[in-house]
Amino acid sequence: MRRMLAIATKEFYHIIRDVRSLALAVAMPLMMVFLYGYALDMEMKNLPVGVLDDDHSPASRDLVRRMTAGHFIVDAGRLESRAEVDRGFRRDKFRAVLVIPQGYQRALSSNDLAFVQILVDGADGTTAAAVNNYLNAVIAMMNRDLVRASGGRMTPPLELRARTWYNPELASAHFIVPGLAAVILIMICVLLTSIAITREKETGTMEQMLTTPVHAWEVIIGKVVPYMGVGALDAALVLLAGRVVFGVPMAGSWWVLAAYSLLYVAIALALGLLISAVTRTQRTAMTAALMGTVMPTIMLSGFIFPISSMPWPLQALSHLIPARYYIEILRGIMLRGELWFPKQLAIMCVMAFGLLTLAVRRFQSRLDLL
Repeated sequence: MRRMLAIATKEFYHIIRDVRSLALAVAMPLMMVFLYGYALDMEMKNLPVGVLDDDHSPASRDLVRRMTAGHFIVDAGRLESRAEVDRGFRRDKFRAVLVIPQGYQRALSSNDLAFVQILVDGADGTTAAAVNNYLNAVIAMMNRDLVRASGGRMTPPLELRARTWYNPELASAHFIVPGLAAVILIMICVLLTSIAITREKETGTMEQMLTTPVHAWEVIIGKVVPYMGVGALDAALVLLAGRVVFGVPMAGSWWVLAAYSLLYVAIALALGLLISAVTRTQRTAMTAALMGTVMPTIMLSGFIFPISSMPWPLQALSHLIPARYYIEILRGIMLRGELWFPKQLAIMCVMAFGLLTLAVRRFQSRLDLL
């Protein structure tokens, strides 16, 4: 019994002395509870929908009012022409557009069939289906109210015609595969580089490296370059598998996609090196890499759950997730055929430079301590 207590005491002191591992063991369950509790919300809300009202009548305004009466749909602004629909979809200003044609109120007044069109962005299939179902429900309620007001003498006067852009079949693979590519790439690349420096510390080769005339930035760049090749190979395999096996379309350019993918890989590698520079053991580095990439990427990047449906603190936190911008780029290039993403490019460049700079400075401070 004494021997067991002695071993248990020794192990207890070992646990409390390894502050980083203990912090991860405590923080990870709390992080999972908060992320899953708040972000894992199957009830979508605050989805932006644009309105193209060609009728400009009290009846059309009543339709828009009914559409935005709940918290599911938010009026994202009025459009002047159909040419603005494609631009709005490409800039993520709205998820769908409600088109009210000229003569809408006149058709209702004369008991004729009045058509309303909904244009849906199919790049996000889950959201597209939800918006379509919600607007169909709104039209059904209006038909019921109009028929009831006529004493049952008229047939349902409203008909909603839906058209889905970029992914007409709403194939789930077309928006799931780009998100999976972002998750897989950041997980693999961060894991690969997170143990790069900690492995040197544990094997004792860090001291040997210190005897050579190298600078911190030279060590960091030297470690990033080989993994860039591995990350590029992984990106090519994942994206080609999505194209060949799952039939994800490529409406844009492979070369443009490759350039953005290399930048995303560079961000992941720099993040892994930063984790490696601030941790002492490979186990701690791997735990931090998994906790800092997999869950936040899946929950907060817009991969599965719309960011607009999350509480505002998580929406703000999602701006720090590199996969959020990479997924927007992937879906934009592959499904919409876009080539230029100035906002996402600027943010990702800042992330890559900032993480690499932090990794170099942190590594330099470690060299000074050693």
